[in-house]
Amino acid sequence: MRARYGIGPLAPVVLAVRGAALLLALVALARTAVQGLAEPGLALVFGLLVASGELVRRGAAAGEREPAPLAAAGALAYALLGDSAGRPTTHGALQVIAVVVVAQALAAVPRGACGRRTDADRAARRTLTVGFAAVCFQPLYASGQAERWFGDGPWFPLFPLTVLALTALCDAVLAALLARSAARAGGPGALPPYASLLVDEVRALAGTGVAIGATGVVTALGVAVAGPWAPAVLCGPLLLTQVSARRYTAVRTTCGQTMASLARATEIAGYTPPGHARRVAALATAVGRELGLTGPRLTVLEHAALMHDIGQLSLLDPVAGGATARLPAAEQRRIALLGGAVVRRTGAGPEVAAVVERQADPYREQPLAARIVRTVNAYDDLCGESVGGPLRALEQLRLGTGHDHQPQVVEALGRVLARGGLTPAGAG
Repeated sequence: MRARYGIGPLAPVVLAVRGAALLLALVALARTAVQGLAEPGLALVFGLLVASGELVRRGAAAGEREPAPLAAAGALAYALLGDSAGRPTTHGALQVIAVVVVAQALAAVPRGACGRRTDADRAARRTLTVGFAAVCFQPLYASGQAERWFGDGPWFPLFPLTVLALTALCDAVLAALLARSAARAGGPGALPPYASLLVDEVRALAGTGVAIGATGVVTALGVAVAGPWAPAVLCGPLLLTQVSARRYTAVRTTCGQTMASLARATEIAGYTPPGHARRVAALATAVGRELGLTGPRLTVLEHAALMHDIGQLSLLDPVAGGATARLPAAEQRRIALLGGAVVRRTGAGPEVAAVVERQADPYREQPLAARIVRTVNAYDDLCGESVGGPLRALEQLRLGTGHDHQPQVVEALGRVLARGGLTPAGAG
């Protein structure tokens, strides 16, 4: 029950993030209400930019880091805004937070009316990261300290860029914390190492994150020169990026659904036990994280684990329990090669097909992903055969480290299971 509802050791992280964001939002709103809105025209421009970015977003899909880049860029631009058409601004850090919070709240109303879910954790992250950027930038700019450090010339853009880099790191730390907490709520054994998640978040900054940050800084500098009309021109390319990212995600989602359906085909046809492909994919992903795989390499591993048994459809009669390890080596390789040929036709990519094709090779000749799939698949098969439970299955895998299984992979599997493991193999 505790794992089902995410009530566990990491639940306080979510409460702390949301609580800090709520407290910061209340302080900013109260201060802005008491002292009044400075430069309401600029506040309206950036508020509309953030709200419109939230409204046009589709929602987070699998693997998508930032479904509202226009809103994120607008919020960052307001936090890093010093001048408007050559005149210093006076809005301050707390007003930046207040405007972003109000814009997000206003955008949530029509989204909720249309049945689209509001992501509270994402909203809290944005409030905290934008607040961090504003607190780092606005006081130093208003006091003139930034100008004394960087000068009022070509070196000055280094100041907002430095603040942007620190803000990106702050956001990555928060995102990794929330992702780990969400993984803990997903069930026992789903808990990946925090360092691996943090590396994923930092690497993700090299994609859309760079476009968001660059657009935010350029928009702030553009308003400093041209005034409030600059965002309408400078944020256009980011809107096109958002549309392109949406189409790419739709293609990737379709590909993932195709692989999931094919993976179930072996179960429906009676070649593998129910839930086998799902269990192997989940446990292989956890082991891959334990061994330091991140980003695209982890995705390849997950997809290959889902599809690792598709070649069994070539058999006239199913193998008992789907355990092909008992077949002759030549037959195992034939099944693996046929499975790779099927994968190549799904659009999953040659990397996934290569892992499926090589899962029957001696482990010293395999890539790491194939070694993981081979070991986790054998573990699930052994547990399904009722050999004495997970400990007995691990013992048999350790006995096979001379030829069949890489010792480091088996030990990583043991560490994952020692933290609570995934749903016991064979549970369906």
